[in-house]
Amino acid sequence: MPAHPEVIIVHSSDLHLGTDDSFSDKDRLAALPKVLSAATEVKADVVLLAGDSFDNHRQPLALLERAAGMLRDYARPVVILPGNHDPLTPDSVYRRGGLGLIPNVTILGLNVEKAALFDDFELEIWGHAHFDYSDMSPLANPRPRTTPWQLAAAHGHYVDEARDPNRLIGSWLIHREELIATGSDYVALGHWNQSTAVGDGQIPAHYSGSPEYTGTVNVIRLRSNGTVEVGKANLK
Repeated sequence: MPAHPEVIIVHSSDLHLGTDDSFSDKDRLAALPKVLSAATEVKADVVLLAGDSFDNHRQPLALLERAAGMLRDYARPVVILPGNHDPLTPDSVYRRGGLGLIPNVTILGLNVEKAALFDDFELEIWGHAHFDYSDMSPLANPRPRTTPWQLAAAHGHYVDEARDPNRLIGSWLIHREELIATGSDYVALGHWNQSTAVGDGQIPAHYSGSPEYTGTVNVIRLRSNGTVEVGKANLK
């Protein structure tokens, strides 16, 4: 087991920053500082955003620069998985906004291929980014573990039934056997607005839910005795 006494991960998703609702006067980036503030309070070692951090790619550069500034000022490690709303298309917010150039920010699929490695914490976080708006399998071909601690991140829809080979609409499906096949210490899921545990418990797998709806983030504590504790922290 890792020598580090405890590794703390804050998991959130579906922030949907910069929504283009022209009838709303609320701050379109308000969720981001709330999540980062909660991470600071619990002394998180890494923040993991599991997809749909941005609502769409039709965002003005000024808004992206504000978001980049918040992430840069946070200064602690942040791992971002692009989801179905903010995939790594040529016009992606992550490419236009230069978010992958921020030293403390790792964008899976952009400035690393599939995994973020944190030697100090003996931790790796892997996930398959959405590269377009087409269907994909979020947990296909799980990464073999190379560190004592491993987290998987996936953005898609969990279904607790057998595979249907005749299903025409894929909807980025995640099945129970795929959770188990990861062998990870925790699977950080995004795509659902509600905070929910899924699977049969063999592998801790949780949707964090959208902070706008839940008012919380998930807090994962990887303890030196090999146990994993999953809790929540309230946003302020």
